[in-house]
Amino acid sequence: MWFKKLLFIGFCFLSLQAFCQKKEYQKDYYKNGKLKEEGWIKKDKKNGYWKFYYSNGMLKSEGRFENNLENNYWYFYRKNGSKISEGHFSLGKKNKWWLFYDDMGHINHKCQLKNNQKNGYCLLYKMEKLIKASKYHKGKKVKEWTDFSSFRKENKLSDLN
Repeated sequence: MWFKKLLFIGFCFLSLQAFCQKKEYQKDYYKNGKLKEEGWIKKDKKNGYWKFYYSNGMLKSEGRFENNLENNYWYFYRKNGSKISEGHFSLGKKNKWWLFYDDMGHINHKCQLKNNQKNGYCLLYKMEKLIKASKYHKGKKVKEWTDFSSFRKENKLSDLN
């Protein structure tokens, strides 16, 4: 009887050990001593939240990895700290809505992407005002509008979600 209990406890321990895989926090530095990147490693792969930096110390990008592939929501920045873009990744590929910013921090365009290419709508802004809309299918432009009223007539605004 004690042997069965010992065997059961051993099995539980091994199962728990396999389930709780070691995760460690890693930091890498530039030759100038500034932080280059930091984030979580699991089984020698980037997993979890990561931050990347320019050699001047400013944040370059931040987001989550899953098995060394970008996943979920990411942010990208210029060397001066202003935002360049932000959007969704699905296992290393850009998907869903992506927002792109001008040097003043205003959205200058936003696009729906699928597998790293435009697929859906792209909206172009100037001074925070919509000036052009385009529709793409697998990276190829299929339609373009330069006024919002014709765009609204031909499209369901729910498609912009």
